[in-house]
Amino acid sequence: MIKVSEIAKIKVIELMHDEGYDYKTDFVRVGVKSGGCSGLSYDLKFDREKDDDDKVFEDNGVKIIVDKKSFLYLIGTTLDYSGGLNGAGFVFNNPNANRTCGCGESFSL
Repeated sequence: MIKVSEIAKIKVIELMHDEGYDYKTDFVRVGVKSGGCSGLSYDLKFDREKDDDDKVFEDNGVKIIVDKKSFLYLIGTTLDYSGGLNGAGFVFNNPNANRTCGCGESFSL
C-alpha cells in the first residue's frame, strides 16, 4: 500500500487538473527506475491507462498505480509534498530505503 498525505493530495489534484487529467478517474503512476546518485530513483507521472500487472491503490481520494517490479521497493511508502527552501516537489517517505541522497530523489536498499 502507498499512502498519500493531505498536502500531496491537494497538489496532485491541482497538477492533474492543470495537465488535463481528472483525479476521480485517472491515476498517479509511481515507479522506481535505475539511476540517481544512490542507485534507484523515483518516477511519478499521471496516467489514464492501467496495465494488467499494475497494483492499484486508493488513499486519501487519490488513485495510485504501481508496476509489479516497483511495488516491491515501495511497500509502505508515503507520498508527501514539500514546498521548502530546497525546492518544491513530491517527496517519497520510503521505510525500505537504507540510504537516500541529499535531494531525496534517489535511494538504495
